[in-house]
Amino acid sequence: MATLLYRLGHTAYRRWPLFLVGWLIVLVGFGSLAIGVSKPMVDTFSIPGIPSLKAQDMQQKLFPGTGDAQDEATATVVVQAPSGSKLTDAKYSGAVNQLIARLDKLPQMPTDARNKPVNPVIAAQAQEQQVMKAAGPSAAEQAAAKKNAQAVSPLSADGRTGTISWKFDVKTVADVEKSTQQDVLSALDGARSAGLKAEVNGSGMQAVEPPGGSSELLGIIVAAFVLFLTFGSLVAAGMPIVTALIGVGMGELAIQFATGFTTIGTTTPILATMIGLAVGIDYTLFILARYRTELQESDDRAHAAGLAVGKAGSAVVFAGLTVLIALCALSVVGIPFLTSMGLAAAGSVAFAVLVALTLLPAILGLLKSKAFGGQLRKRQDKLAEDGRTTNNGVRWARLIGKKPAIVVALVVVLLGALSGPIKDMQLALPSDSTAATSTTQRKAADLVTEAFGAGRQAPLLIVADASDITDAKQRPAAFGSVLQWAGAQKNVANAQIVGMNKDQTGAQILVTPKGGADDTSTVDLLNALRDGQSTIEKRTNTTVGVTGQTAIQTDVSQRLTDALPPYLAIVIGLAFILLMIVFRSVLVPLTATLGFLLSVLATLGATVAVFQNGMFGIVEGQPIVSFMPVILIGIVFGLAMDYQVFLVTRMREAYVHGADARESIIDGFRHGARVVAAAATIMISVFAAFMLQDNALIQSMGFALAAAVFFDAFIVRMTLIPAVMYLLGDKAWWLPKWLDKILPKVDVEGEGLASGPGRGRHAAADSGSDGDGDGGDKDDPVLAGV
Repeated sequence: MATLLYRLGHTAYRRWPLFLVGWLIVLVGFGSLAIGVSKPMVDTFSIPGIPSLKAQDMQQKLFPGTGDAQDEATATVVVQAPSGSKLTDAKYSGAVNQLIARLDKLPQMPTDARNKPVNPVIAAQAQEQQVMKAAGPSAAEQAAAKKNAQAVSPLSADGRTGTISWKFDVKTVADVEKSTQQDVLSALDGARSAGLKAEVNGSGMQAVEPPGGSSELLGIIVAAFVLFLTFGSLVAAGMPIVTALIGVGMGELAIQFATGFTTIGTTTPILATMIGLAVGIDYTLFILARYRTELQESDDRAHAAGLAVGKAGSAVVFAGLTVLIALCALSVVGIPFLTSMGLAAAGSVAFAVLVALTLLPAILGLLKSKAFGGQLRKRQDKLAEDGRTTNNGVRWARLIGKKPAIVVALVVVLLGALSGPIKDMQLALPSDSTAATSTTQRKAADLVTEAFGAGRQAPLLIVADASDITDAKQRPAAFGSVLQWAGAQKNVANAQIVGMNKDQTGAQILVTPKGGADDTSTVDLLNALRDGQSTIEKRTNTTVGVTGQTAIQTDVSQRLTDALPPYLAIVIGLAFILLMIVFRSVLVPLTATLGFLLSVLATLGATVAVFQNGMFGIVEGQPIVSFMPVILIGIVFGLAMDYQVFLVTRMREAYVHGADARESIIDGFRHGARVVAAAATIMISVFAAFMLQDNALIQSMGFALAAAVFFDAFIVRMTLIPAVMYLLGDKAWWLPKWLDKILPKVDVEGEGLASGPGRGRHAAADSGSDGDGDGGDKDDPVLAGV
């Protein structure tokens, strides 16, 4: 592999115009294609085969025309009169009527009169009259009917708050135009000017534009500063950022292209940007740093570029492969929206690798002797008696080597303690109730909770099928038994039959819980209904299922939790094999994997403490987003193996060239510690910057990824792993002979390049360099200080 990559890097350097033009054509062509087919992004969290969707299928069979809860583009405007006033007051009633008139004229609004927006006061009165008319004559029946009417009324009991709901006249949520959403928001201004509070939420009002801009810029600024400290050159510091942005741009265009053929969530491009920007800078940094090192040994820049891509590029390829394995394996768990997230992020990583291997050496060919221009700071490491560099990496490695057993114990205790809060982790999917407090979606949800109770936004729908009851007269009694059973459950605020089909073979029972969708009491209620389902089915000879948005989201969260073990097995298994091929060892991949488990457990514990328990007051405490742990595990595993590959391949390189086990560890830190530390710092800054976003999911992902990189790079890879390797000694590189024979031989250390063309400081003279920029660096003032 190293030889093939050498040729690629050497060719890209020599034929830089061809490579640069090629990338420009790809960017323009792919960009035009992506823009032409792109569609709006929509958040849909659904998994085929979950119980709630099976119940929804039964509902659609019994009640033809029932929509898909995941596709219905609903909207709810919440209006509230000032304290002490009511919506029935003339001033506010008129403002509500004007609001409804404006909404009714907007595009994509329903044309059926039954589905159009209605004044909540009028709707509540009509609903109550209908319910009371159908109720029995006794006082108890009348009281129960009145209670049921209020439980689903669009007008609060105090008459101050009302809801105006409708479904957009579209097939799916993705079909709601952004302009329509903006028109709805504009219509609210009139009601607000009349003194009303007016907010809107619902699936049809999703924020289709991913937030971003300032956070990415801040991360790039910090990355530029770290790169300048690393290279001491303004030009060199800018190259990793430029190439990373190109890779991210290609990844974003690929996502836009994919929206034309599949549903992509609004957070997907943010996640892809996080990963693409971080690994894009890191991969270019490693190759560029190796290029600078090779220039100290050869005057032939094309040869140095080839060696840099051949050696560091090999590590980049394998590091990228581990990330790709971790991200692509998300598709194996069978969760569509998770698959799209993983593949989108994997695409950004793949582009980052391609850019680092092909575009970077082409840019070096364009710049030639100016690649390290704008130098304002020179690095001067001390030399030991043997002539080798003694830097902070060497000092740190030797310090760990004095008491490796104690270091291992301290790291395990520290990371173990940080993982403690995991035991209290609560998972839930994002909703309007968990949106940023500054959004209209969250404000609307808070108004509903205040006026109607938290359960109003977390209804459960029981579907009862009585087709097996041959006597039609017995079916209503069976439905009544199901209703009584549901209403008797703990944490139920109200239960009532809200619909029966024409032949009375099916009924829909609306169950309003006391808690919100994210409350554990609501999850307990759903589990209780499911646990008692078989009993009530036998008693009533019906088939029962629980569906609705709350049930669907809870089932998705549970499926995500259940997917973690097989996902971990797949990722760790494939990556373990890959690392055995790279390191020709069994114990090195094993220690790498165990170190990853420690860092990811500590990361999850810290995330629960900060985002769920509200530690430090950074955010309002709320459940962790259900898919965050599996996404985190996939990304962190890939990034962890990045640093493992970059740092330990330098140790392996020293070991196979004759250094003993202890000296190979020190030599690995001599050449790799500074660059790995810089790369980790850049990743931490990029991820941490996303905590400035308003989206709670993005905030938690940014924090978790930043914490994970810190724990894994500085505590595990640069502290725990060398301590363990000191304890293992030569055994760290042990590989059974039978396994050595069947594993493919991959030249990651660049042994095949040792006798390649142009080795040595005066290689350029031997190859006839004429000083045109591909050789002859003796008088280069920039490289004199490299």
